[in-house]
Amino acid sequence: MNRSFFRIAIFLLISVPFISMAQTANKKKPNIIVILADDMGYADIGCFGSETKTPNLDEMAAKGLKMTQFYNASRCCPTRASLLTGLYQHQAGVGDMMNTRKEPAYQGYLNKNCVTIAEALKPYGYTTLMAGKWHVGQAPENWPVKRGFDRYFGLIDGAGSYFGPYPYRPKQKLTIALDDKEYTPGKDYYSTNAYTDYALKFIEDNSKTKKPFFLYLAYQAPHWPLQALPKDIAKYKGKYMQGWDKLRETRFKKMQEMGIIPKNIKLSPRDSNLPEWNSLSQEEKLNWDDKMAVYAAMLDCMDQNIGRIRKKLKDLGEDNNTVIMFLSDNGASNETINPNGFLPDIFQSSKKLASDPTSFTAYGFEGANVSNTPFRLFKHWEYEGGTATPFIAYGPNLVKPGITSHQPGHIIDIMTTCLNLAGAKYPSIYKDQQIKQTAGINLIPLFKGQKWAGHNALFFEHEGNRAVRQGDWKLVSNYPDNEWHLFNMVNDRTELNDLSKSQPKKVQELITLYNNWAEKSDVISFEKLATKKGEGY
Repeated sequence: MNRSFFRIAIFLLISVPFISMAQTANKKKPNIIVILADDMGYADIGCFGSETKTPNLDEMAAKGLKMTQFYNASRCCPTRASLLTGLYQHQAGVGDMMNTRKEPAYQGYLNKNCVTIAEALKPYGYTTLMAGKWHVGQAPENWPVKRGFDRYFGLIDGAGSYFGPYPYRPKQKLTIALDDKEYTPGKDYYSTNAYTDYALKFIEDNSKTKKPFFLYLAYQAPHWPLQALPKDIAKYKGKYMQGWDKLRETRFKKMQEMGIIPKNIKLSPRDSNLPEWNSLSQEEKLNWDDKMAVYAAMLDCMDQNIGRIRKKLKDLGEDNNTVIMFLSDNGASNETINPNGFLPDIFQSSKKLASDPTSFTAYGFEGANVSNTPFRLFKHWEYEGGTATPFIAYGPNLVKPGITSHQPGHIIDIMTTCLNLAGAKYPSIYKDQQIKQTAGINLIPLFKGQKWAGHNALFFEHEGNRAVRQGDWKLVSNYPDNEWHLFNMVNDRTELNDLSKSQPKKVQELITLYNNWAEKSDVISFEKLATKKGEGY
């Protein structure tokens, strides 16, 4: 009997390591979803202070990680290039917009010395999926399916009607594509729903393969034009008659109560381009209420569609093995539809109420100043109003619930994080091309509630606007005056008290840091760039 027991014990000792290895080998790698909103302001979702109904994002934030000091590249395609590659946008070839320029860092599409997250994950067994706005290469040879994605559906270009690929500029052609073919939508097309429809189909199809997937879901919402579905607009009509001053104060108070913004930070003043709310006529007030109702409806619809994604994961039994990350590509946009550059009929339609389905309009300074509460300025600038985004990471069993981090993070971190989630390595060579090294840092320690070393410094440049963030300090400059302004981000994240005159050594230290980065990262002085500025997207 003792001899039998001994034999069983030996067998178990030998077998357990092999059983453990087999379980590890059979354990499916996590699915990874990155969801990108378009032109969404810092204060535009419920869990970051908004009155807009975003229950899915709010639940994800409550049961996951919120980062309150996460940064993007302040404009549509620079952010997309940086997010997809883990590089600063100039290194990836999209230093400005999608203009074709002779300078390699500004060629307007992803270069061959970078890899996308999709290209990096495919060798590790991932199915790579994308739905939504691409905006990092218009020519077919630069479409998503040529940059590592197995399946794609969405808008190749930077903006357009939510109801179809209708031109809004002279000599313009907009393209909706399915994989590598142009796609013509039907009469009931609405882009937010359509992107989700295809994302769900791609996920469903992949479930039959048993492979993990990476999904990049780049919504067009809430980028202009303000276009939403009547059922969603109806929820918000009349809710904005309190005006922009009161709304900014209400959002700011809520943000402080939620711990998004510290109590010592002051709300920035109303933008100088805006009058007092009470100076408006009743017709002007109703017009603004209508615009904001449509804008809120666009966000509401996006959140509903994120809920559809979550439901599909649950139905497939994949919800506990999926990480979802959510952020915006830049701050809210103060852009308007004007007679310069837009087709005459498009400009005329911008005068209609936003709730009119034939309108093509934007909410301008008025809406953007509310969306970017509590910050100054907007998309395109390197002040917090241009670069600060909510960041949410959610994943049952993969992200610890209820975490709020105030450490600065950046879109370059997403590549590194995705690779670490997948057990993958960042390549030094891809398709015989030398790949530039990413400066991104793995966010997984934050997902687990652990200590995170963070960045020594973060850098920003877009069309001559510049900034560097190191520790508690941020140095920022607007083009074309090019004057540097220094702010202490612990005491003054809304950038109201310029300390550059009292801290000249710190200014020079940060200028040197910025200049070294700019030279290494192929940044060219905006004055020296040969061709026109990019169109507003």
